[in-house]
Amino acid sequence: MQIEGGAGAAVGKAVKDVGGATSATIETGALSRGVALLFAVACGLAVANVYYAQPLLDTMADEFGMSRATVGLVISVTQVGYGLGLLLLVPLGDLLNRRRLIVGQSLLSVLALLIVAVAPTSALLLAGMVAVGLLAVVTQTLVAYAATLAHPCQRGSAVGTVTSGIIIGILLARTISGTLSDLFGWRSVYLASAGATLAVATVLARLLPRQDVHGASMSYPELIGSVFTLFVEEPVLRIRAVLALLIFATMTVLWTPMVLPLSAPPFSLSHTQVGLFGLAGAMGAVGATSAGRLADRGKAQWATGLALSIMLVSWLPAALLYHSLWGLIVCVIAMDFALQSVHVANQSLILRTRPEARSRLTAGYMIFYSIGSATGSVVSTLVFAQAGWIGVCALGGAISAIALLFWFFTRHLTPELAR
Repeated sequence: MQIEGGAGAAVGKAVKDVGGATSATIETGALSRGVALLFAVACGLAVANVYYAQPLLDTMADEFGMSRATVGLVISVTQVGYGLGLLLLVPLGDLLNRRRLIVGQSLLSVLALLIVAVAPTSALLLAGMVAVGLLAVVTQTLVAYAATLAHPCQRGSAVGTVTSGIIIGILLARTISGTLSDLFGWRSVYLASAGATLAVATVLARLLPRQDVHGASMSYPELIGSVFTLFVEEPVLRIRAVLALLIFATMTVLWTPMVLPLSAPPFSLSHTQVGLFGLAGAMGAVGATSAGRLADRGKAQWATGLALSIMLVSWLPAALLYHSLWGLIVCVIAMDFALQSVHVANQSLILRTRPEARSRLTAGYMIFYSIGSATGSVVSTLVFAQAGWIGVCALGGAISAIALLFWFFTRHLTPELAR
């Protein structure tokens, strides 16, 4: 399968860059380029599992007898699973051996992907997608781990590098799932992903530290409860989490129903062609790395305001879809750039507040991301069924405007943190 070949090449490059580094070196040293690359590859492969279904919704709807208005549930239940994983699994990174946690989740993801690949009914499909989302949160454990390993003055850049891997994973997910679906059927997408996930889990098991000591000493219920305590104690977490909810709701409002007008007349695009729209979002990787560097220079707020403005304006060309596909391409480029710029700025600010609780901070923040994504998926397909693509664009523009106004009126409450 092509996805496995690409994954193998990327993982091989990461291993080569890491070279002869020992587990102790990886655990106690600064985050090297090779280790950051390995983390980026692992995150990209894991997060791709959440997004494979987006170009396949029409095919799934036909096979399982789901209406166009309800097929968005495939995306929504995946995000619900992701949200549960953020609350129940990610905080464990502050308590347990990270190597076992990361490798264990990766191996369980293989099983979840196989369930989706062979699902005979829509009920089993949805159950499998919940499990896929639940276990894909390994990406957030890796992001928090990267922030811990990085030197303080390079933490924003490290988060940006790993996040760029997530972006590339999302983009390749849409493109590869569309191509494989056209060639071998939609089930082949999840079979190929299971193989790629198994390969990267093997590499992580070999290279991640075998000894991983944490400062947190509490029971599991106390650990989960402390996630909510952090919301009470840290205003930067509260504000940036709300921004995450809004920007990811905006993104899923764009991506979830997009396949429906593109696959219908007058466009009648194939899954491969729809998947190629994901490549237009490659600018998102540039946004992630640029925002990380700006955060290291104390300009995360400036980057946030600019990105949210771009996100709002990007809905104007999207509304011209039926006049030209170029308008949608421009929207995708601008939207992904803006989204990842805000996302990295958010994480850079949040992860500086409590070094001993980075996994829990990440969990709390990303729970709001999951809520936003799930809400955007459900609402956007309903709006499309009632008001068409123009209604979707109006919805996305309204959410983007709310996000920009929310940032403007709360920016003084979360000043740049001194390094």
